[in-house]
Amino acid sequence: PVAVAPQAAAPAPAVEAPVHDEPAAKAPAKDGPSEATEGGIAKVQTIRVNVDTLEHLMTMVSELVLTRNQLLEIARRHDDSTYKVPLQRLSHVTAELQEGVMKTRMQPIGNAWQKLPRVVRDLSSELGKQIELVMSGAETELDRQVLEVIKDPLTHMVRNSADHGIEGAADRKAAGKPARGTIRLSAYHEGGTITIEIADDGKGLDLAAIRRKAVERKVASQAEVERMTDAQVAKFIFHPGFSTAAAVTSVSGRGVGMDVVKTNIELIGGVIDINTQLGRGTTFTIKIPLTLAIIAALIVKAGDLRYAVPQVAVLELVRVDKSTAQQVERINGSPVLRLRERLLPIVTLTGVLGQAPAATDIDSGFVVVAQVGRQRFGILVDEVFHTEEIVVKPMSSKLRHLPLFAGNTILGDGAVVLIVDPNGIAQQVSQSTQSGAIPVEAEAEETEAADAKATLLVFKGGAGSYKAVPLSLVTRLEEIDAAKVEWVGGRPLIQYRGRLMPLVPADPSIEIRKTGTQALVVFSDGERAMGLVVDEIVDIVEERLDVEISADRSDLIGSAVLRGRATEIINIAHFLPLAYDDWARGPKKTAKRSSTLLLVDDSAFFRDMLSPVLKAAGYHVITAASADEAVAALLSNPRIDVVVCDLEMPGRNGFDLVGAMRKVEGRVAGLPVIGLSGTIGPEAIARARTLSILDLVAKFDRSGLIAALAEIDVAAPAQSHAA
Repeated sequence: PVAVAPQAAAPAPAVEAPVHDEPAAKAPAKDGPSEATEGGIAKVQTIRVNVDTLEHLMTMVSELVLTRNQLLEIARRHDDSTYKVPLQRLSHVTAELQEGVMKTRMQPIGNAWQKLPRVVRDLSSELGKQIELVMSGAETELDRQVLEVIKDPLTHMVRNSADHGIEGAADRKAAGKPARGTIRLSAYHEGGTITIEIADDGKGLDLAAIRRKAVERKVASQAEVERMTDAQVAKFIFHPGFSTAAAVTSVSGRGVGMDVVKTNIELIGGVIDINTQLGRGTTFTIKIPLTLAIIAALIVKAGDLRYAVPQVAVLELVRVDKSTAQQVERINGSPVLRLRERLLPIVTLTGVLGQAPAATDIDSGFVVVAQVGRQRFGILVDEVFHTEEIVVKPMSSKLRHLPLFAGNTILGDGAVVLIVDPNGIAQQVSQSTQSGAIPVEAEAEETEAADAKATLLVFKGGAGSYKAVPLSLVTRLEEIDAAKVEWVGGRPLIQYRGRLMPLVPADPSIEIRKTGTQALVVFSDGERAMGLVVDEIVDIVEERLDVEISADRSDLIGSAVLRGRATEIINIAHFLPLAYDDWARGPKKTAKRSSTLLLVDDSAFFRDMLSPVLKAAGYHVITAASADEAVAALLSNPRIDVVVCDLEMPGRNGFDLVGAMRKVEGRVAGLPVIGLSGTIGPEAIARARTLSILDLVAKFDRSGLIAALAEIDVAAPAQSHAA
């Protein structure tokens, strides 16, 4: 970028682009420096510009943006259109000028990485480890001021990965890894921010040791640590002086560094997140703004005041009202929002400032869904106005102790508003979840379908034991007044939404309370609903299940380890007939009662969840854990009438199985098939049609599966097979 500097350049710090006196090897990029041709030789023209000049230019552009916003606000309030066209032109020119000045401040992030290969080589020699540093995205540009701030934190983190993360060659070979460890450093643009990742393939964080250390240092109590998610526990390493190193070395383990890293990154409006797997490595993800001067913000109103919420952290807006499908619910007295089968903790701006809002204020308004790292939460506001480019002004020294605000700005109408700091709000939400006041929102991790993760609701039921049920089956979570429970014919009922709803204890040892509040998990199908009585709603988790099948109790599918706790997975099919004798069997008593069904799924959890429901619907169920087992069962058992198959199995998937069935001569080729899928997209539908798969059903849609099977029952066999 070309900028003009004064003739007399002071010897102050300056930004300097490299000057090439040799002939250019190739044509420069379109956005690169301008060229001059001298004697047929192209030369790149650059100029030294004093940093103070650039800073002053940026300040003036910021003031120009503020003035532009004020003029646009005046134009909105007046109908006079004579100056609207030149005002639009002024706005366009201001935007281009702002972009041009921003380019003069931009530098490639590779400038901050120059010393890192040398640092890693020295550490590799000092620690006696084989370490390779792989860098990508060094050409990614960001503001010079931001670059200066993150240079030291990046060095800290690379040293930390080399010392704590990468194991010695002998340990790596014993773990089946290559002797040479790898640290990957990458940077890329993402939605108006720069994302930097520092990843290593080392041993990962020892979360158990971090939990112990947190309790020893009294950073958190034992009860709080047990309630925390792995992601929350990992963030203890950012506490000042926190270290699990067995010995202090000259490289790290002194308990300093990571807290400084987090502080520096948050000072410039960035966030840092950790993803770690024991034995596989750790990835630190840093998201920082492109510039500190001008940001896009959402202007909202809470109470009597307006606030600016940085748009970088905003995912979506949700309108909530008692009369709409989206309603604010309460668990343990704290507001939550159920958004696409995920519970979202809700905070109010008036609440975090110490002003207790009225109950009616919480039930209606707009929820700004925000995300910091992997933590997602909602900010409830009364009104949402518009987005605006704002100039960030530093907070007054008397208000800098407030972690909820990152600064202030002047809006187009001249009003001064505070800029909400998403990091500060996230910290407050995190503290509330640790204390148990707000349920922990399920971690938003991007996982492959092969991971077969399930989202489950965890609750306490009977002698303090932990139990879980698939969240997809749950309709609502309720806390009712225990005095409203009625007993009819020896069975507990409650008037729920204009109907009588039977209550069934989740465990024989649970006694329905007579005073205070009673927690319920509500399951419904059409007009029928059942309230499962539990002691306490605990959490929502999303994890891959390793279920040990329990054969001696019909109310349990088995047990699994969730968040480090032994948890019983309950079998909902056991409780449904306790509420209604004919629930899950359906009204059609004349259906094909003796049909034999082959259920194919690699997950024991899904097989044992669906088998009781299918048996209750009148089918004789045979199960298979793989496509090969299914083919063997089909060839050996001529009584099989219908196949229900998971389409997303590892190895030979469901599509492969159905393709093999259609090629077999005889009755197997014509058997009706219903596919189970986690995601039903256009490609899956098209492929299912070519293989004559009758229907695709979501994995947890029990009623949809029963309905699809009922359609096969009433159809003639020849019609079904030819569909």
